[in-house]
Amino acid sequence: MKLLVADDHTLFRDALLQYIQRADPQAEVLLANDVQGTFSYLEADEYPDVILLDYKMPGMSGLKGLEQIRKSYPEIKVALMSGLIEPAEIKKAIEMGIVGYFPKTMSGKAFIKAIQLVLTGERFFSFDSEAHSLMPSYYGDMELPSESPETKHPPSHNMSPQDDVRDGTDVARRLARLSPRELEVLSYLIQGDANKEIANKLDLQVVTIKLHVRGICRKLGAKNRTQAALIAQECDLQEFMKA
Repeated sequence: MKLLVADDHTLFRDALLQYIQRADPQAEVLLANDVQGTFSYLEADEYPDVILLDYKMPGMSGLKGLEQIRKSYPEIKVALMSGLIEPAEIKKAIEMGIVGYFPKTMSGKAFIKAIQLVLTGERFFSFDSEAHSLMPSYYGDMELPSESPETKHPPSHNMSPQDDVRDGTDVARRLARLSPRELEVLSYLIQGDANKEIANKLDLQVVTIKLHVRGICRKLGAKNRTQAALIAQECDLQEFMKA
């Protein structure tokens, strides 16, 4: 994958770069610290798969910088990052055609999963299912949405502190409820594979994989495929499967 990370906070940008490189050593990452630097890459025909654009960096002027990029390069996917933004601004950005909104309150792993999600053609927006509105970026750590078609208000979930702490024995008991095929599918979910990729690897239909994913989430008590993968990682799925 080829990404353009545009953010004027060096510490955050470098930390994100390290997460990306650990997740995909072959990834090409371009770095910019303002809108002008972003345009410099694009004007030199350096076209990334996704631009990760900071909402507050120099040159943005609210959403004017995003508007300029979308107008000049409408074919390039753009996701908005922010440490402080209100839902009304996110909605405006969605109308401009962004493929994702990534709060900087997200964990590194969740950030990588969100990037992988938009690379597959999905969209990611943090959505408060209780308030039925988009979350501002200064709320708690966000969980990723389950795979779903594009909608006007794509769903996602907020991970509560209780969800983040699990008993290892309880997780192992849940994993024991999975069939051998479900465990196999789960191992690919951990790798971040999309349903189509898993179907190709297992020589199955995509609809069959979707059914397995649904069963996995139900048996593990997970809200979506990403949370199911996180639960399995806590118990070291590979070691569990060898046992």
